[in-house]
Amino acid sequence: MRLNDASMAIRPRTAWEALDLGILLARRHAVLLMSSWALVTLPIFALFSLLFWQHPTLSLLLFWWFKPLYERLPLFILSRALFGDTPSLRQSITALPPLLRPQWFSSVTWRRFSVTRSFDLPVLQLEQLAGSARQQRLAVLGQRDRRAAFWLTLVGMHLEMGLWFGALALMYMLIPQQMLADWDWQDLLGMNGDWLWFEHLSNLLYALVLVVWEPIYVASGFSLYLNRRTTLEAWDIELTFRRLQARMKSLLPVLLVGLGLWLVSPPEVALAATAAEGTTQTIEPSGPDSDRLLKQPLTSKAASDRIGELLDQPPFRNRETVTRWRFTEAADEEPGWLAHLLERLLRSDLLTQHTGTLTSVIEVFLWTALFSLAGWLLWRYRDWLKLYATLGQLRIRQRQTTPAMLFGLDLQPESIPTDVVAEVQRLWHAHPREALGLLYRAFLSRLLHERQMPLKNSHTEGEILELLRQQAQPQLLEYAEALTRHWLRLAYGHQLPPERARDELCERWRALFGSERLA
Repeated sequence: MRLNDASMAIRPRTAWEALDLGILLARRHAVLLMSSWALVTLPIFALFSLLFWQHPTLSLLLFWWFKPLYERLPLFILSRALFGDTPSLRQSITALPPLLRPQWFSSVTWRRFSVTRSFDLPVLQLEQLAGSARQQRLAVLGQRDRRAAFWLTLVGMHLEMGLWFGALALMYMLIPQQMLADWDWQDLLGMNGDWLWFEHLSNLLYALVLVVWEPIYVASGFSLYLNRRTTLEAWDIELTFRRLQARMKSLLPVLLVGLGLWLVSPPEVALAATAAEGTTQTIEPSGPDSDRLLKQPLTSKAASDRIGELLDQPPFRNRETVTRWRFTEAADEEPGWLAHLLERLLRSDLLTQHTGTLTSVIEVFLWTALFSLAGWLLWRYRDWLKLYATLGQLRIRQRQTTPAMLFGLDLQPESIPTDVVAEVQRLWHAHPREALGLLYRAFLSRLLHERQMPLKNSHTEGEILELLRQQAQPQLLEYAEALTRHWLRLAYGHQLPPERARDELCERWRALFGSERLA
């Protein structure tokens, strides 16, 4: 927020003074606030009235229930106008849909009856807080001005009712006396369907009352929120420092010139002081090796010795004792090449600086030796291993269980007739479903037991065709597609295949599998 552009004086106020300030803000932008509210709420009121024409009370209740969503538009206008960026009517209406999305459901459900709704709304809309962060923020803001926000809502509710009843009384007073002479209160309370327009007209008066009052209610809650933030965040002090900074910018060159003149001393005074001091000084021996400061408690020689002692101690000089291993050899014997190598290795810093690398190399060497020994033993005693352990016992094989049934069809070879084609032709005219089912069952049994296809209980007809496509056997795949298509049409669509399909399937069966049963 640009506090310097605020259109009101930023200072701490009492809660009641802040409410008066909200009324002043609403009056300053009354035309924009009231027109935008009317353009948004009156069409919604008309829509509810048309949808529930036979139930005027329900239409008014729905219009009143969604009032917290309408209040977001006046807050948007006031938050922009307060800092000198007053939106136009078109900009305000255009900005409304994005304003309605955040936390709209909670605003019309469990927060609908909040007594501090106008005071809490800026936290939701301007600070965009939700959840625990919103609760903590409201707890801090509500420590002082929550009571005023409660009374604002309570008084505003009674004021709405008072203005509505006053508008109803005014409408009643405008009715001609000739019509009033034929009415009584029993007639008004017992209106029939011909007088629904009168109830909707009274509801319209309530909508018009909100056009006047709701901008004031939102502006008052917003001013309470601003007053509380001014107190918590010291906006008035910040503005004071900003004004002081602006004034100091204009006086800064003058202050710099004055400071420069004050720091510059007169040269005559400096020269005179130097001459006076020179007459009283005692000439001391000169030279880099001569002693100086002889009349002081600490002479130059003592200071030099003390500095040398300090430089000879940690942290300036760190002494370390290093112990290494070395071979002992006889005086008359010349050490060999291995002794020279180990001696140089022990004298070097390799063991101390690269201990981790050396241990890793040794570990790799030991593992390599171990695996090499294990491989040599297996190769050396391979004949003995073949004698006491067969190759099949050394391997771990996965046994795949062959399903006995698939799609509710028995796939065991014992359940398949010896001559499948002859049995299919015999059953085709009387029981075509059993005949085609036998042919499909025999086909799956052949795939499972003869072709060794890995069929599972979870496979579908389409997945079986996909497995066949991977087998790269075009004749078998073409036959499977035709048989599966006729089987699906008969099983699920109850469509009998034609006679030529039977002959074609049987002939291609003999070409692929023959007529004998799988053993």
